[in-house]
Amino acid sequence: MNIILDILNNPLFASAALGWFVAQFLKMIIYLIVNKEFRFERFLGNGGMPSSHSATVCALATATGLHYGFSGFEFPMVAFFAIIVMNDAMGVRLETGKQAKILNDMLLMFKEMPQWKPSKAHEHLKEFVGHTPIQIFVGAFLGISIAIIYYNVM
Repeated sequence: MNIILDILNNPLFASAALGWFVAQFLKMIIYLIVNKEFRFERFLGNGGMPSSHSATVCALATATGLHYGFSGFEFPMVAFFAIIVMNDAMGVRLETGKQAKILNDMLLMFKEMPQWKPSKAHEHLKEFVGHTPIQIFVGAFLGISIAIIYYNVM
C-alpha cells in the first residue's frame, strides 16, 4: 500500500497526471462547445484540442526540471522524450487520422454498392488520433503551466 501512496504523492507523477486530466477535460468541453454535442468518449479519446500528449509530457518535463534542476541528466532525458512524443503526435499520428478519414469516405461509397458485402474488418476507423501544431502548442503550454502552478501551490 505504501507504493501506491508514494506514487500518488510523487510531484512528477501528480503533475503529469494532472496535465493529462485537465487537457482531456478541456478537450471534452471544447468539443461540446464547437459541435454542440456532448460526447464523453472525447474525455478518453485521442486527438483534438488541446493535446493531452503534449500536456502530459510537458508537465512531466517541467516538474522534472523544477524537482531535480535543469542542469542534471534527468531534465534533458524527459525533455527529449517530450519532443519525440509531440513530434509523433503531430506527424505520424496526424497523417494516420487523415488517412482514416479518406478510407472511411471510401467505405461509405462501397457500402452503397449492392454487390459489396462488408466484413468486420471494414469497421469505421478512428479519425481523431493526431494533433495539429496549434493543438500541440496549447497542450504544451497547458502542461508547463500546470507543473509550475502545482509546484508553487504544493
